[in-house]
Amino acid sequence: MNKKVKVIVIGCGNMGSSHARAYHKLAGFDLVGLVDMNPEISARLSKELGGIPQFDNFDTALLTTKPDAVSVCTYPGTHAELTLKALEADAHVFCEKPLAPNIEDAQSMVDAANTRGKKLVLGYILRVHPSWKKFTEIARGLGKPLVMRMNLNQQSSGKTWHTLRKIMESMSPIVDCGVHYVDVMCQMTRSKPISVSTIGARLTDEIDKDMYNYGQLQVRFEDGSVGWYEAGWGPMMSEVAFFVKDVIGPKGCVNIMDAQQGSEKGSDDIDSHTKTNRLQIHYSEKDENDEFTRPDEILNMEDEPDHQELCDLEQEYFLNAINEDIDLTDHLEDAVNSLKIVLAADESFRTGKTVEL
Repeated sequence: MNKKVKVIVIGCGNMGSSHARAYHKLAGFDLVGLVDMNPEISARLSKELGGIPQFDNFDTALLTTKPDAVSVCTYPGTHAELTLKALEADAHVFCEKPLAPNIEDAQSMVDAANTRGKKLVLGYILRVHPSWKKFTEIARGLGKPLVMRMNLNQQSSGKTWHTLRKIMESMSPIVDCGVHYVDVMCQMTRSKPISVSTIGARLTDEIDKDMYNYGQLQVRFEDGSVGWYEAGWGPMMSEVAFFVKDVIGPKGCVNIMDAQQGSEKGSDDIDSHTKTNRLQIHYSEKDENDEFTRPDEILNMEDEPDHQELCDLEQEYFLNAINEDIDLTDHLEDAVNSLKIVLAADESFRTGKTVEL
């Protein structure tokens, strides 16, 4: 029987608190520390979870708790530094997406994990989502090429807008959110991306003059498939069609239905970011009169996991990766490649040119 994996969480905001709850719940983990620069945040979470030790300094937490694993849930610009420290302390790492703001830092994290023989798992939550896995499976059966249309816009205010502004100090919405959906597109096509182009706009003076809070990327794949992804953050964003997930192929199409009805709070509610409710499959087969021969099919997904349950599934995977020595080579290569694509998209916005990959 495997011993419990001692784990600490650094960054006790939205994702960090969800992962901490998962560690507290799962029998294979022993949550031994919460780290946050704001003691009020970690104190609330500690109280909720029965009195977990709190720290405001990561180095102190590492020395005091000597964890087997560290969950890095801070802003992306700090991921590389904290991950490397954790690996040097002989700990496995779960790191929220994206890996880092640049490829050099991302690759250094992967190389360090491989050198030290430690597991590094990325928080690609859609990879553990049963409905999204089904969505991807159906898309793969639609023939080639594929046309993939996806977006995630957030009309945000209050604490959420504060958090998103902090993220935009180091990366755009296209980079931060785009890695999820570009990763899904790569899984659907299983083809090499060859070029990216991007348009975008800065819609607020509340962010740096060189940053943009709305962007749309277009990616072309070697097999002829094309993908479109749009992301916008801020109090000015529209609630109309904030969640579009639609894939078209020669044999028909599949789309996620009723996303806006999935949350009364709209695009600012984190559960709405992964909610599917239903999948609709349309078949392009026709008879001699060019009439469709098959009705559309609706798959009910209303019993799918919520955000916290998805975080539980992510941490189950992390635990299995540690205990069963799962080979994470493909997982990490995919993480680096999806980051390369969205960073190329960011370059395209800033240069106004298509970037060849």
